[in-house]
Amino acid sequence: MSMLYLDSAATTPVRPEVLEAMLPYYTRWFGNPSSHHTVGEAAAGALADARSRVARVLGMRASDVVFTSGGTEANNLAVKGIALAAHGKRHVVTTPIEHESILESADYLARLHGFDVTLAPVDHVARLTTQALEQSLRDDTALVSFGFANNEVGTIQDAAALAAAAHGRGIPVHLDAVQAAGWLALRDTGADAISIAGHKLGAPKGTGALAVRGRVPLEPLLHGGGQERGRRSGTEDVAGAVGLAVALDLAESERAEASVRVSALRDAFIADALGRVPRARLTGDPVHRLPGTASFTFEGVSGEAVLLELERRGVVSSSGSACAAGSDEPSHVLTAMGVRPEVAQTAVRFTFAHDASFDPAMLAAAVEASVAAVTG
Repeated sequence: MSMLYLDSAATTPVRPEVLEAMLPYYTRWFGNPSSHHTVGEAAAGALADARSRVARVLGMRASDVVFTSGGTEANNLAVKGIALAAHGKRHVVTTPIEHESILESADYLARLHGFDVTLAPVDHVARLTTQALEQSLRDDTALVSFGFANNEVGTIQDAAALAAAAHGRGIPVHLDAVQAAGWLALRDTGADAISIAGHKLGAPKGTGALAVRGRVPLEPLLHGGGQERGRRSGTEDVAGAVGLAVALDLAESERAEASVRVSALRDAFIADALGRVPRARLTGDPVHRLPGTASFTFEGVSGEAVLLELERRGVVSSSGSACAAGSDEPSHVLTAMGVRPEVAQTAVRFTFAHDASFDPAMLAAAVEASVAAVTG
């Protein structure tokens, strides 16, 4: 039986072009980019080129880009680093639907550094309004941090409007673009800091970046040799940076075409699934959602049981965030949207890659059969 992998929000395979671009920096040009000899200087040149390529897609300067081990580190560096550098300000605003790396970073600031944290409420489709954000801001707010697109339900925020509201009070904005990169334009969001992760884009796990505009003070999390302009010490992963840059470039070049094509597949699948399965309810914004995300609840049905039945039929999907896998707790995203805990535990998420190619009706039929098998 062939497998249909529909969990791209969790991770994607490494693209052949990415592997090819990375290989020389594991073999011939393996040098430390801080070394002043031919091999080191070749590595340093590749690192500088990767930095410029990432910056171009994000609408930042090359000097703004800090390479990290992934989205979790990038989010930690943004939330902790910007907040701790904002001397005299002890308030952070985020939302209750964020990735754990943002929520736990905010909790760390509260527990160990005496910050107040405000979780600005979202509506029933996971949208944060400018009014809700403005009501959460204070004179001592050090940072506003939110996701451009939600990793569980795919809802897209109006990043530019939210950033403008924060900037009206002189407050910097961090945008978690881990899920948005490759699907949404990142250049004109108004954000002061942007996080991305390579493994959502066809680069290896363990690669990522945080771009922080030079005017924004940033306290480093890692101290040592002063690499990355002192913002993240440690010998840089040159091959990883090259792989991230190539993957991001490729995703950006394909973004417009892929978004239109995958959105059409997504919409056809959603319509067919809702028509076939009376228990199915779409979660997230029906309009402002990522092209590659379709997420449902099936009231009265075990979501995990549906996932097992789908996999028996060759369809691999998930219940939500891979970072929360194994937890018995209902999704904090869905409960923040007003979904009852017992219904939130029935969630199933389908996330599609840029090159997705499947029959929406056949996928909907697999969902119908899986739910029927569970309910008897």
